[in-house]
Amino acid sequence: MNEPREKKRGLFGRLFGGRPAEEPAAPPKPEPHEEPSVPSGEAVTAEAPPIVEVLTPVETVAPAALTPPEPPTTAAPAEAPKQTWFQRLRSGLAKTSSKLSDGITSLFTKRKLDGATLEDLEDLLIQADLGVETATAITSAIAKGRFEKGITADEVKAILAAEVEKVLAPVARPLDVRSGRKPHVVLVVGVNGTGKTTTIGKLSERFRREGLSVMLAAGDTFRAAAIDQLKIWGQRTGVPVLAREVGADASGLAFDAVKAAKDQQIDVLMIDTAGRLQNKQALMDELEKVIRVIRKQDPTAPHDCLLVLDATTGQNALSQVEVFREKAGVTGLVMTKLDGTARGGILVAIAARHRIPIHAIGVGEGVDDLQPFDPREFSKAIAAS
Repeated sequence: MNEPREKKRGLFGRLFGGRPAEEPAAPPKPEPHEEPSVPSGEAVTAEAPPIVEVLTPVETVAPAALTPPEPPTTAAPAEAPKQTWFQRLRSGLAKTSSKLSDGITSLFTKRKLDGATLEDLEDLLIQADLGVETATAITSAIAKGRFEKGITADEVKAILAAEVEKVLAPVARPLDVRSGRKPHVVLVVGVNGTGKTTTIGKLSERFRREGLSVMLAAGDTFRAAAIDQLKIWGQRTGVPVLAREVGADASGLAFDAVKAAKDQQIDVLMIDTAGRLQNKQALMDELEKVIRVIRKQDPTAPHDCLLVLDATTGQNALSQVEVFREKAGVTGLVMTKLDGTARGGILVAIAARHRIPIHAIGVGEGVDDLQPFDPREFSKAIAAS
């Protein structure tokens, strides 16, 4: 009955992963694992060039031979309730609203409304990038009927929100791609690093959810990373991506993309472009060439030209709007990265000066963190009212 200790230990080790006393067991070799492959699609059309690449989503299936893991012995922590869009927007604009809120509170605590207070308030609003026009309108509205009287910080914030909404309401316009044209061509432009490619991916997901067929074209042919990033978004959202090798002619790719989308009766074609500084004439000339070539396929295209702006650039965004509007015929704006700056007020200054449609804003990296622009929600969030 009593087996030697060494034999028992060896048996125990074989059953439960331990080691016999007399001969150490070699570590088990890991099972080979293959990454799921991305099925390559066929060419877009018979006429499309062979270098065109069509990506489709990857479906991952768990191996049937594996047994499910044992359930954990401790209860998993409860998931935090999902925030509404307004909660995410308010959180994203916290840096901007905190700067304004703290300044207003310090100005209007136990203090009458006089000339010096109004000047200090106007300076605060300009420093928050709301623009001179908007700052003047807000201070005038606050002074009306209240001069030399007491006013609370909350009252000032309410007036601030109302005046900002007045500026933004006329330019808040959803991006409507149901024009009846097939395809409805959307050209996306902007300087480097504003989030053009990510914006295209998020918009393509939104259009797909609405039941529209979408195609993407990787027109930023200067950077391999931009092409790869758009392919990833194509896989993620389940839409085809047309791409060529790095260094290919961007205008030629745009021409072929419009033709392919026409042949397939695609609802929406979104064309990415290389990031370019607004003060580089050669780059802006090339963008104009892309537009001219697109119009050889469809004289009415592009039907929308979206300028993607990075909120962290502050006042520089004003000149970007001016130049891209002149060179590319920008029809609307998307502003990203509002959650990474205290300069979110620049959107108000742009609306007051250029009066160009604002289609959407972004406050995060998630696919649902880009939403149609709502002037009332934005105004309330920026004023913390």
